[in-house]
Amino acid sequence: MRAFVIAVFAFLYLPIVLVVLFSFNAGHHASEFTGFSVQWYGKALSNPFLVEALKNSLFIATTSALLAAVFGTAAALGLARVGVRTVFDGLLGAAIVVPGVVIGISTLVALVQLFAVVNPFLASVWPGDQPPRLSLGYGSIIAAHGLFSMALVTMIVGTRLGSLDRNLVEASSDLYATPLTTFRSIVLPQIMPAVVAGFLLAFTFSFDDFIVAFFVAGAQTTLPIYVFASIRRGVTPEINAIATIVLVASVLLVVLAQWQLRQRKPSN
Repeated sequence: MRAFVIAVFAFLYLPIVLVVLFSFNAGHHASEFTGFSVQWYGKALSNPFLVEALKNSLFIATTSALLAAVFGTAAALGLARVGVRTVFDGLLGAAIVVPGVVIGISTLVALVQLFAVVNPFLASVWPGDQPPRLSLGYGSIIAAHGLFSMALVTMIVGTRLGSLDRNLVEASSDLYATPLTTFRSIVLPQIMPAVVAGFLLAFTFSFDDFIVAFFVAGAQTTLPIYVFASIRRGVTPEINAIATIVLVASVLLVVLAQWQLRQRKPSN
């Protein structure tokens, strides 16, 4: 059994170790290590197409994570007041476990149908000759990632709300505090670690996502889409360097999210 577990972990993580190792390759072939060098990191970061894709991913991930954190927290607060939550919890879980290709296709179909209705309406009511026209791009990726990540934030914040000391909330009401004051002074400080953790995880999922973004990106290019397009011409040490940077950033964000979740609730 121990050998089996070791073999499973080796199968999972050895390819990742090889990618990191060959990102420091001095040669031009990704499968032949000829010496240690960090030149490919410099070439990757000086690639204008890569930098543009990185900026797109950072903008999309930050915006979608903020939307997911705000609306996911609001949804968790609303669900905390619902007596029977079985159906809602099941829908939230389904949104997380549904394959990304299904989410991507369904989101694309929904957006295309929406554009088919909204664009003719805008053309009929717009006073000028060039009415605004909705299309796939930043907005569609942010909407898709935000909706997907919102379910994750809702579950994380909802779990934190489940451990909330209701006596503090009742005491605040007994002292004639308004609901807004109670939320700002009592509830929000206790759930803030979960909100921050949800934001970080939503940012990580959006930044790393390829499948959903591939369907709804339109003419925009995110970092995963750029990497996918590059490896179709062959894997190079530059691609390994990009993958290593993304790997390190993702691991750091996940560790930070876990650290936030382990933060103790304020005592007062």
